[in-house]
Amino acid sequence: MQTTIYFGDEDRYLLDLVDKMARRERKSRSAIILSLIEQYFERDSRLGEILVDMGVVSGQEVEKALEEQRRGSEWVPLGQILVQKGVVSEEDVERALVVQARSRGMGTRQRN
Repeated sequence: MQTTIYFGDEDRYLLDLVDKMARRERKSRSAIILSLIEQYFERDSRLGEILVDMGVVSGQEVEKALEEQRRGSEWVPLGQILVQKGVVSEEDVERALVVQARSRGMGTRQRN
């Protein structure tokens, strides 16, 4: 995917901040901009919402898995239920957990 972003002189300070962050994290400007966009859109999102946003599962499939989670005698993580049902792959869940942790500014998984 290729995206073009146009900016004016009034945006220079933002790009300077992005460039500073890119140097500090040893990433490209594009990687920093995409991670900032991801953080903005996925902030406060739950795992199921992120998986839906990723396009790997439908909202209905998430709702069914959440219902199964509520009915269970012991708590099972949503991602585990979706993987067991064959709806998503383990890689999809791992990616969504990375997005979730990054958007919450944390390095650990959240219980969803």
